[in-house]
Amino acid sequence: MGLLDGTTNREYYQGNDFGNYQFTSLRNIIEQFIVAYVGENKIIPKVSKLDVAFHAQRALQELSFDTFKSVKSQQIDLPPTLVMPLPHDYVNYTKLSWVDTSGIKHPLYPTNSTSNPFQILQNEDKSYDFTVPSTALLKNGDFADAQSVQISGGSDWTKTSAFTGSGTDKVHVVSGELVFEHGSNAPIPGTTSKTSRAYAVWQEIDVTNIDLLDLSALGKSAASVTGKGVGTLRVGISTLTYPNFDPTVTNPNKTNGPSLNNTDEVFDLQTTSGARALVTFNDGLATNSTLTLTDVDVSGQTQVYVLITSFIEDFTDTSLSNSQNVVDNIVISCDAISEKLQENTPSSTWENYKANTPSENQDDYQDDTYWKMSGNRYGLDPQYAQVNGSFYIDSRLGRIHFSSNISGKTVILDYISDSLGTNDEMQVHKFAEEAMYKYIAHAIISTSSYGQQLAPRFKKEKFAAIRQAKLRLSNIKLEELTQVLRGKSKQIKH
Repeated sequence: MGLLDGTTNREYYQGNDFGNYQFTSLRNIIEQFIVAYVGENKIIPKVSKLDVAFHAQRALQELSFDTFKSVKSQQIDLPPTLVMPLPHDYVNYTKLSWVDTSGIKHPLYPTNSTSNPFQILQNEDKSYDFTVPSTALLKNGDFADAQSVQISGGSDWTKTSAFTGSGTDKVHVVSGELVFEHGSNAPIPGTTSKTSRAYAVWQEIDVTNIDLLDLSALGKSAASVTGKGVGTLRVGISTLTYPNFDPTVTNPNKTNGPSLNNTDEVFDLQTTSGARALVTFNDGLATNSTLTLTDVDVSGQTQVYVLITSFIEDFTDTSLSNSQNVVDNIVISCDAISEKLQENTPSSTWENYKANTPSENQDDYQDDTYWKMSGNRYGLDPQYAQVNGSFYIDSRLGRIHFSSNISGKTVILDYISDSLGTNDEMQVHKFAEEAMYKYIAHAIISTSSYGQQLAPRFKKEKFAAIRQAKLRLSNIKLEELTQVLRGKSKQIKH
């Protein structure tokens, strides 16, 4: 027997898309709205599909904040840096907690007593220093923060996604080093030979009012053996605008639009001597070495990229284990004067906070150190009467900072999104479908010249539909409510 969406019972129960029938996609909402509301002798005589799509997305955003069940969560093991980047679709948090070995969540509470301010760089005499320091140009060049290299935005470094066909390729930070793990998985057209994928990691830097840059990096080139060649690792400066260059494409053997991550042409800036702006590690010795690059001309640029690419030459034996290229300690330096205030990072406020045990963990609040009446807690501020730990959110840098007693613990962030983060998220619960139609209709009518008389009516209908959707989505069950109320009749002895 087929279901309404064309799926058979066997396909549904043998698949993994359970429970999705309760939702309808935003695309269906838009198309059904146009069918029901737009046209001759209808409420809206004429409107473009683009306008409907805009108002539909705005409706989905607004209803996600206080009507839909739009809470999402992320779990990480907190690194020693005590910092967690905000998710790419983060709007606000609902709860932060750490999890014990029994799987029980312990709530964390925000602290208003500290922050991570913009600390102005100063000279020894405390005057403002406008000299551009290396740390202001490149962030996390030593890869001390394993979370600083991510596929999408919100991190210092952006990386290409490792090919999953072999299941062994990786681009990740290991023990404070950026490691490229290459397997043999990119077929050469017309042959049975294979090569490694070519990966890239890059970071944008601001070079406004800077003429020349110097670069140094520590790298390790994978050794060659029978069946695979040496590792080639390149570190340099690029605009990422070389023709047909897309750093996210990793297959250098594609017939159309192959990866250029295995070439040096993508490093399209030059030094004052006319050389390409890169250093290359390809000695195949599998030992660390440091290379330097001087006088990269960026005088005509405002934004450039520190680009790292990695590739294994002639990787033809598919039975061999992965090769590893490794890079660390990338340093960008210059001699320039900025028109803007320079930041001294990290701020001493944050450094001092994470280096000390938070105040809520320093005492059991039972002795005379805090209270003159032993054993009493009168006047105690409840937000500090806990030992779970605390956090604050640095909205300027998009990071969550935790107190020192959370280091190494498993942390869960429950947060609100606007349901527009990915295409799969853009769906509406059927309990709120009517609220979406009324919201879109009111938005279109209230912004049109012909619909001003109808706007008050549709405003009332919109609020009524949203209120009804909230009641439906609240999921109140009479039997469950009755069971809870039974406990309210118990007498509490004093």
